[in-house]
Amino acid sequence: MSKETTMEDIVSLAKRRGFVFSSSEIYGGFAAVYDFGPYGTELAKNIRELWWKEMVQENDNIVGLDSSIFMSPRVWEASGHVGGFSDPLAECKNCHTRVRVDHLLENVGVFADEKMSDEEINKLLSENLEKVSCPKCNKNDFSDAKSFNLLVKSNLGNFTGDWSKEPTYLRGETCQGIHVNFKNVLDSSRVKVPFGIAQIGKAFRNEITARQFIFRKREFEQMEMQYFVHPDDVNKEYENWREKRWNFYINKLGFKKENLNWHEHENFAFYAKAAWDIEYKFPFGFKELEGIHNRSNHDLSTHAKYSGVKLAYRNPQTGEEFVPWVVETSVGVDRMFLAVLCEAYTQEKLEDGKERIVLKLPYKLAPVKVAVFPLLKNKKDLQEKAREVFDSLKSKYMCEYDDNGNVGKRYRRQDEIGTPYCVTIDFDTLEDSSVTVRNRDTMEQERIKIEDLESFLEKNLTR
Repeated sequence: MSKETTMEDIVSLAKRRGFVFSSSEIYGGFAAVYDFGPYGTELAKNIRELWWKEMVQENDNIVGLDSSIFMSPRVWEASGHVGGFSDPLAECKNCHTRVRVDHLLENVGVFADEKMSDEEINKLLSENLEKVSCPKCNKNDFSDAKSFNLLVKSNLGNFTGDWSKEPTYLRGETCQGIHVNFKNVLDSSRVKVPFGIAQIGKAFRNEITARQFIFRKREFEQMEMQYFVHPDDVNKEYENWREKRWNFYINKLGFKKENLNWHEHENFAFYAKAAWDIEYKFPFGFKELEGIHNRSNHDLSTHAKYSGVKLAYRNPQTGEEFVPWVVETSVGVDRMFLAVLCEAYTQEKLEDGKERIVLKLPYKLAPVKVAVFPLLKNKKDLQEKAREVFDSLKSKYMCEYDDNGNVGKRYRRQDEIGTPYCVTIDFDTLEDSSVTVRNRDTMEQERIKIEDLESFLEKNLTR
């Protein structure tokens, strides 16, 4: 990401090129909910597939799961979400904007422990009132903070008309679906401790102050892996997964090391014994990208207590029985999507003095791998040959046929969506069956025979 890049640059590109749209935009939008457009859908799919390959396909002791968004309300009581999944909410008395008090304090270098009571949070706010200000009107006159539960209630299966009776919830995190299926996976597959269960799925949180584009959403998608280990091995496995996840961003996504940072939590969730975040340098600063947590055996033990079902593992060799501890890796599709956009966004000054914007995405993440152009739109023979080339490639690669505007404009359009290669069919093609292939990053062009095009792309699209 170039130094001049701002969040406005990213948001503008995302809308202009069909990566991200505001949800219900024709009705004025809906706060903190977004839709992926045509190219965003492809990029998100490629991110999911890369993560799944890294976590499941390339690890013979990690299996996949797809649990339901709706689960028994008892799941959320056992997990502590009903009683303790909350943020401190206050309201600006001047403009009535609702704010998270812990975020206000964090902005001035004061960190609130999530275990703090409302009284303790209000004391901390009072002590730092002159430093904090409303993000909308810049005043510093706030109501008392109160805990606000983030679970999103639903009336699924409730026919009383009263949501306060027997409420169900949209899941607040995907990992609980993994924990309550621990026994099912253990009984139905050949996994042995240590083993992991991975899942990609939607989660929902009634965020108080959703902000910073898709960084913090109310409907979002998580990619989580819960790794079940012997209690004696948890520290070793924890450090192992910290290293693996760091290397994923460096080696698989090509992130610059200076744009990543480790952040250790001093105050972490009640169930955790250790918590480190991999932070990314977004245009608004270093913020959490992925969390790696030692969740202890809290989840399995609590679900066993609430459900009455034994959730333990017996070593088939030694006969030892224990409740596994869990090492968790958790990252949002949306946050990784945003980090990838920021890392790839490049503004370049060309030799002719003009500038171009290009998304230098890893080729494996690019929404479109190859764009095929006829040199001129109104020449039937060029169009027919271009369609022939396009049809020969589209079954293997995500391709785009583009004949709108001059070739230079088409190049710029494909640069902005991150297309690695553009293939132009011109009049020479009709004579010698060769095409012009242009590289996104270098803008260099070379002539390649149509019969060699597939092998060329196969060789070069592996990055």
